[in-house]
Amino acid sequence: MPFVLWSLLLAALLPLIWAGVAKAGAKVDNHRPREFAARAEGYRQRAGWAQQNAWEALPVWTAAVVAAWMMKVPAAEMSAAAGVFIAARVAHGLLYIADQAALRSLSWLIGLLAGLYLFLRAGGVLG
Repeated sequence: MPFVLWSLLLAALLPLIWAGVAKAGAKVDNHRPREFAARAEGYRQRAGWAQQNAWEALPVWTAAVVAAWMMKVPAAEMSAAAGVFIAARVAHGLLYIADQAALRSLSWLIGLLAGLYLFLRAGGVLG
């Protein structure tokens, strides 16, 4: 299976990883997890924000992959874009947690551009 399809699973797991970072070692009342998130501070709060942003990025990436797949963009090109996207999204989360705002925004943009590339390639604008 091409890496681009695995990237969908990886992108879906990223929010769960950032949630795990936010909650690891903390006393979380699982009856009221959103209250815990609302009270979180420091890196836990930023990990929670990284989780939210990862969820927001997932549908756009999924749509880009589906469009590219349906339009038969070569698997190698899709997988290269997927590698860029996943690397950018991992960096985004790590930079969010580390409170590196400018670099975090750059990694967000790189991930967005990877998805945009797939849409443009699928639409015949590139290539």
